[in-house]
Amino acid sequence: MDRALALAEWAARAGEVPVGAVVLDAGGEVLAEAANARQAECDPTAHAEMRALRAAGRALGDSHLDGCSLVVTLEPCTMCAGAIQLARLARVVLAAWEPRTGACGSIRDVLRDPRANHRVEVVAGLRAEVSAALLRDFFAPRR
Repeated sequence: MDRALALAEWAARAGEVPVGAVVLDAGGEVLAEAANARQAECDPTAHAEMRALRAAGRALGDSHLDGCSLVVTLEPCTMCAGAIQLARLARVVLAAWEPRTGACGSIRDVLRDPRANHRVEVVAGLRAEVSAALLRDFFAPRR
């Protein structure tokens, strides 16, 4: 989570919403990492999670990331949760809940929907206060 938070801090300095994500293989080694880059890439799908999943898929040479984990500073949205499920990740470790658009247990629970063909373990709250403070500090002058 420390690396994901560092990526989130970098994103904030770049004017992006401070979210960082790291994909770990089944042995806990870093496969890929990314920060939000929606503004820089002029791409509404350039969320940290999506960018990290794409890079991990390239690193493994496969769209299925079986046994892998995603560590992310903010609860993924519906788009990212759908991609996580399609990638067949084993787990998501998240820092802060997203009470407006979260899709991993707060507003929606895409990852553990019993109707889905794959469910993902969700572990929440790791360094939540640090992540929440980054988000508050980023959005305060914008509101």
